[in-house]
Amino acid sequence: MTDRHHLLVHGATFAVVGDRGDISGVRGGSPPDGLFVRDARHLSRWQLTVDGAVPEVLTPVAEGDAARCVLVPRGGRQEPPAHTLFREQAVGDNAFVESLRITSNRPVPTTVRLALTVDADFTDQFELRCDHRTYVKAGAVRSREVLDDGIEFAYRRAEWRSCTSITADPAPDAVEETGTGARRLVWALALAPHGTTELLLRVIARPHGESRALRVPRDPAAVRDQLRSLEEEFVEGVAFPAGWPELSEACARGLADLAALQIPATGPDGEELRVPAAGAPWFLTLLGRDALLTSLFALPYRPRPAAATLLALAATQATGNGPSRLAQPGKIVHEVRHGELAHFGQVPFGRYYGSVDATPLFLILLGAYVERTTDTALARRLEPHARAAVGWMLDHGGLTSRGYLVYRADEGGLANQNWKDSPGAICCADGTRPTGAVMAAGAQGYAYDALRRTAWVARTVWADATYAALLEQAAADLRDRFQRDFWMPEQSFPALALDGKGRRIDALASDAGHLLWSGLLDKEYGELVGRRLLEPDFFSGWGVRTLASGQPAHHPLSYHRGSVWPHDNALITLGLARYGLHDEARTVARALVDAATTAGHRLPEVLAGYGRDTHPEPVPCPHACVRESRSAAVPLALLTAVGGA
Repeated sequence: MTDRHHLLVHGATFAVVGDRGDISGVRGGSPPDGLFVRDARHLSRWQLTVDGAVPEVLTPVAEGDAARCVLVPRGGRQEPPAHTLFREQAVGDNAFVESLRITSNRPVPTTVRLALTVDADFTDQFELRCDHRTYVKAGAVRSREVLDDGIEFAYRRAEWRSCTSITADPAPDAVEETGTGARRLVWALALAPHGTTELLLRVIARPHGESRALRVPRDPAAVRDQLRSLEEEFVEGVAFPAGWPELSEACARGLADLAALQIPATGPDGEELRVPAAGAPWFLTLLGRDALLTSLFALPYRPRPAAATLLALAATQATGNGPSRLAQPGKIVHEVRHGELAHFGQVPFGRYYGSVDATPLFLILLGAYVERTTDTALARRLEPHARAAVGWMLDHGGLTSRGYLVYRADEGGLANQNWKDSPGAICCADGTRPTGAVMAAGAQGYAYDALRRTAWVARTVWADATYAALLEQAAADLRDRFQRDFWMPEQSFPALALDGKGRRIDALASDAGHLLWSGLLDKEYGELVGRRLLEPDFFSGWGVRTLASGQPAHHPLSYHRGSVWPHDNALITLGLARYGLHDEARTVARALVDAATTAGHRLPEVLAGYGRDTHPEPVPCPHACVRESRSAAVPLALLTAVGGA
């Protein structure tokens, strides 16, 4: 049986282990196993043997905040196992801890020889993706130093420094070489008749630039207590719908996941913040669009992530031009990375601005936050940042010169820079991809909402009626242009995008639902779109597909051309409710809640687009993030849209 992968997340640290709690370090897995901090793998081998053999699994690791399994030595039916191993692992801040309890099943004293093969390869996450790229790392040196109670691995390349320390209580009897970069920690443990002994293992990862005094939790129980405290803080005070227990469970699960996905960030004045990471395993970092949408969904229930996200994105807002990173004055960052390859410029994502929609979403969140909380102080503090963001939309973004927000494929970066950012996501119904400039429909809706909300802030907080009137007129003009240029009369539906020559990219796509959320469409058009999204080619029974079936471009397992995205559907549900289509909103909400109920009340990043009528359970999508902040916040958005109905 293939060893399954299990994900443990705590802030900016995550681990992926197998059914027996091991880490193999084999490349090419999806996701790769290991302990990861700041985009680097700080533990690449963690393999246990007992008396020279790999133990058998009695109880494999199950989903949860800690990894627990039960192992026994290999043997036959006639000879019961001499001892049983109870293994528990958890992830803390820059740390991985394991409690290994060994219980003798014999009436006489015995000695057990345990060995743990460990290694830290410090591989950058971008090297582990299945895109077949290789990166030159000239001058890189790895080293190992035996400690009194373990081993320390270190890595350096020019000014780059990182290390991983592994310690044990009791200390190993020996640290052996393996003929590779790995080391083997060895213990000879004496067990009394039916006696028990325990081994505590602690790993601390210190990535490059980490200057804090790091503390390793004593054991997995201490980590559980930390996580429970964070989860209780997020859940406290939220009124769940008593009449819809499945939605209540999904909201509670989502809030608990959001608590675990908070990562450190810095504000404009250097203040320490905690913001929503995009998701694990591939995106445990600040992504502008993801953090903004997550914060918007959570805003009515938990406004603090919104304030932190706004401040963190203001601190990373572009102030000048950086063509290799697509930076332009006023633009909000798309992605922030801390890894080695980003540090040396081998990938452009250290601070990467390849997003056409993060900037308007920043303005939307600011307006929504002020309206919800009446915190005018934050709006005044961020006034220069908001004005710069509006300036980007009007100037560099293309609203003034082209009439729409525009992007072009970035060689070496993202081909598409709206939320559907995979290479083939923006296409015609027959699958043909546009070349040159692209004006994505959903981004225009965000721009419209951003202009209107910022006008309201300008009028009510900044006391600038002239600026407010300018933005209101720009929004009205955009709405008129959009319905003229994007609407496809023969389909009674908006185009997915326009190409550089203004031609309609005619795929029928879920992005139309985002136009309902932003209020860009007239009521008549909005009602047509809302009802169309509930027809069988769009609606799978688990949600609205990103691309309606029946089109040549549709594929139910593609990332953006026929799959079902929970956060996409949350925006659609909010939009349906906005246009008074409450029955349709409840239909989508119930589908998502049903999907969550089949998976422990947790929604993944994306589901396959297969119909519920042909398969009674949601089909997972390959390479999807299992823990994703937008999806975790989706139940809260559904609660906002339909209440406890």
